Amino acid sequence: METFKRTPLQLFNLPQHFVIPLFQRPYVWREDEQWGPLWSDIRRVTELRIAEPRSTATHFLGAVVLQSHDAQSKRLTTWNVIDGQQRLTTLQILADAACALLAGSGHARLAGQLERLTHNDEIYVEEGDSRLKVRHLNKDRAAFDEVMIAEPPVDHAAMTHSDSQIVRAHAYFSTVVEQWLGAPDSDHYEVQAKELTAVLLDGLQLVSIELEASDNSQEIFETLNARGTPLTAADLVRNFVFQRLDTEGGDTAKAYREDWPFETKFWMKEVSVGRNLVSRSSLFLNQWLIARTGEEVSPQSTFNRFKSYVELESSHSMGELLPIIKTQAQQYESWTEAAGRPGGSLTAAEMAVYRMQAAGVEVLKPLLIWVSEPGRAIPQESADRIINAAESWMVRRQLLRLSGSDIGRIVADIIAANSKVPVSELVERVTGHLARLNVTSTYWPGDEELRQTLAIEAAYTRFPRGRLRMILEAAEDHYRAETGQPQIERKGYPVEHLLPRSWKDTWPVGSAEDAEARQARVHRLGNLTLLTRSLNSKVSNGPWPAKRSALQDHNTITLTGRVIKRTEHDAWDEALIDERTDELIETLLRIWPVPEGHHGRVVDPQTKAGDWVELKHLIEAGLLTPGETLLATHRDYKGREATVAADGAIMLDGKLYKSPSAAGIALRKRSTNGWYFWAVSDGRRLRDVRTEFQNSMPADE
Repeated sequence: METFKRTPLQLFNLPQHFVIPLFQRPYVWREDEQWGPLWSDIRRVTELRIAEPRSTATHFLGAVVLQSHDAQSKRLTTWNVIDGQQRLTTLQILADAACALLAGSGHARLAGQLERLTHNDEIYVEEGDSRLKVRHLNKDRAAFDEVMIAEPPVDHAAMTHSDSQIVRAHAYFSTVVEQWLGAPDSDHYEVQAKELTAVLLDGLQLVSIELEASDNSQEIFETLNARGTPLTAADLVRNFVFQRLDTEGGDTAKAYREDWPFETKFWMKEVSVGRNLVSRSSLFLNQWLIARTGEEVSPQSTFNRFKSYVELESSHSMGELLPIIKTQAQQYESWTEAAGRPGGSLTAAEMAVYRMQAAGVEVLKPLLIWVSEPGRAIPQESADRIINAAESWMVRRQLLRLSGSDIGRIVADIIAANSKVPVSELVERVTGHLARLNVTSTYWPGDEELRQTLAIEAAYTRFPRGRLRMILEAAEDHYRAETGQPQIERKGYPVEHLLPRSWKDTWPVGSAEDAEARQARVHRLGNLTLLTRSLNSKVSNGPWPAKRSALQDHNTITLTGRVIKRTEHDAWDEALIDERTDELIETLLRIWPVPEGHHGRVVDPQTKAGDWVELKHLIEAGLLTPGETLLATHRDYKGREATVAADGAIMLDGKLYKSPSAAGIALRKRSTNGWYFWAVSDGRRLRDVRTEFQNSMPADE
């Protein structure tokens, strides 16, 4: 067995076959998780080389395991692909898609260079055999062969296997490469085409592990993929960090000893994220990246995104960046440990972490990392106000049991839109961003909707127990703050029903209607409290005088004390439950407030009612001004700007476009919703401005 570091040119230059065995799983890579990030990394390396002609930037693709084949042809070396077939197949598809585009634009020399990565010269191929260097023996064979031998321009939709993942990958790379290259007659086309070809030939690197035919390939495959503990994102990041430090001439031993914080039990612990378990160090690095880039980063993409950020975007050397990561990791650990302690008052950040843990989410942590970044110098009061606003947005949505699937995207959007905003404006900008959200998947619910929902919500059965306890603890802390008492201990106190769930034997009522009314209130918020310890079931289910006496004897919690005081002369009944429910709702609205005048209005994203609105209407309403700058929001076009013209057109690169979508299409060379693509300087997308205009219209219009 031998290991080599190779470029695609070095790996594929000889006449040879790479055979994907029949037992290998089919091609499964997809746009969001693999194609998009790969193309983004290749594009970044290419653009860096164009901007800095002396740059030798490269991108590491990972490892492949190859085994020499016993049955060699007379002229072609044959390898079995033991591991890495997904990346080898993708690299072949990308090279072929670029080759077809360059051939179609008349760049035969560049196309010929790429063709030699994917096709063997005819003189080495036996009659009737395929020229393709990668040969699939599994179910992908027909689709791969069809798309790879198609003559340019390739019509993907007309192919027999147009619905296969292989053909979709080829169509995707054909589209993104064509869009990036632009028009063949443009001034920059040839420069970009040459550099992209160079990167595909020698700007990518793979580790090639090459086995003899006699080696036990299955044992090696299992060792790499199954045995022991698989490499986490943090493991991959660590290796990259110290390799880069070594390249920079840094003291790697000292840096590992003093600045790499992730080797303790705290960081090695696996934590639950959705249905998956990830190491806490990998989770932190993912959240840190979101805070740094203002982009959603999938857990699977953490290492590749970290690498591309360091190599192509960060203004810091690794020696400078590592102490920053250490500082923020230590702060993150401090928040987490404080949130896990049963006693002691918590700061806004620590409380947010505790409440996220209780609610089973991680979504606000990138925002906490962002507002606490060293050097950002956000005053503590401002940071706390931002945290409290974001927590109100999150908790109010949870109180209504709304989906949290889009919350991570909004957190990333807030960071991206406000990364360069003056500190003095940050609270207003972040709060305004949240208040302008107006679709069901992301909006910030208003007071009245919460009042109406929680007044009749069976809270005990509708909320997970940890979340319900957190809500009652928040109310308790609010009451304690009024008299200067410390926060309640976070010991997982039991949630007690004041009117017991089994009330019929000892709390009888006179009619079926009364019984129905009583049962409807058993699980409501106003009938629930916290106790320092559970009551004996006989006492808990017994008549109210005995239960009240037991509560009075053992209670140290304000929530329960208020009930005892309220029932000094009256028995606990439906009217008091309703009264206390209303009181607790108002308390929760004060704990998690919204901006003054905010109602949480929702506009159905599917409605066509706004189709008649044009930019000129927004200008006439004073919501846009002629000459105002519009910013592209898509990560591939960050920094691109357009200008609002006086007549409502958009000026982009010296040309006028009649609508936001037309300008977006001109820039991206593909179908684009311009109302979503373009944003104004304060981070609002044009669709948000349009919605503000729609909401200001009289109801009869």
